[in-house]
Formats: sequence, structure tokens, C-alpha cells
Amino acid sequence: MSSDLLITSANAIYTITVPGLFNAPFTLKNFSADRAFETEARELAEESMSVDGYLNVGWVANAVSQTISLQASSDEASVFDSIVAAQDQARTIYRLGAVIQLPSIGKKYTLTRGYLRSAVQIPSAARVLEARAFEVRWERVVPAAI
Repeated sequence: MSSDLLITSANAIYTITVPGLFNAPFTLKNFSADRAFETEARELAEESMSVDGYLNVGWVANAVSQTISLQASSDEASVFDSIVAAQDQARTIYRLGAVIQLPSIGKKYTLTRGYLRSAVQIPSAARVLEARAFEVRWERVVPAAI
């Protein structure tokens, strides 16, 4: 464990692959300052109480939902636009893969068999253009040390 106790997210590296659509991986840049990306809690079990008060529980498989927020001026937002356009034209879904490296805590996460579930296609216009959110659902997230 690091004795420096660093928790910066400014040096995070988020790389996505889209097999069958792009020949090379791309690295996301120009994230929203308030929330670059976030992953929802994954439900790990299903439970049921019996009529006589016993708690029954079982493991269940669930996808991992993640929201990526990119500034309106991010060039990488156009990559998501391209995925949306390609899916609309082909009427199919492209699978995604990703690796997130968090050097400050010495961890990386490999995300597999994802798909783009939703996309904010036009940035909201307030005092300035706001970040765009892209939701990806992942089949699996595997942590490892870097």
C-alpha cells in the first residue's frame, strides 16, 4: 500500500476499444471536472424472506453500469457520436472494451463486453455548454494492480 495516500483522478487513463468499428483504441480526454466517470453499485445477491422468517439468499449475475462525462468541447465525444451513428445505420450494437488506469492508487480495471446504452447527443446550453454523459453497461469489471 502506498504511504503517500494519493487519490488524484487527474492522471487517470481511460482507453476504449470498439472492435469492428475502429481499428485502434482511443483514450478519452477532457472529462467533466465534477465527475469524470462513475460506476453504480452492482447488486451481488437476490434475497427472499420465507413466511416463517428465514432469509434466503443467492448469488446473481448483474451488469455494471458506468457513466462517462465529457466536456462539450471534448474531441472524444465525437467518437461516441460515431458509435451512435454506426449503430443507428447498421441497426446493431457494437461491443466495447476498456481499461482504466488509476496511477495514484496503483490500480487498473479491465472492463469487458460492454455496450453504449445511452448518450446525451446535444450538450445542454446554460451559461456555458455543459458536459455530455454516456452510459455504458459492462458484463464484467476485473481489478488488478499496476
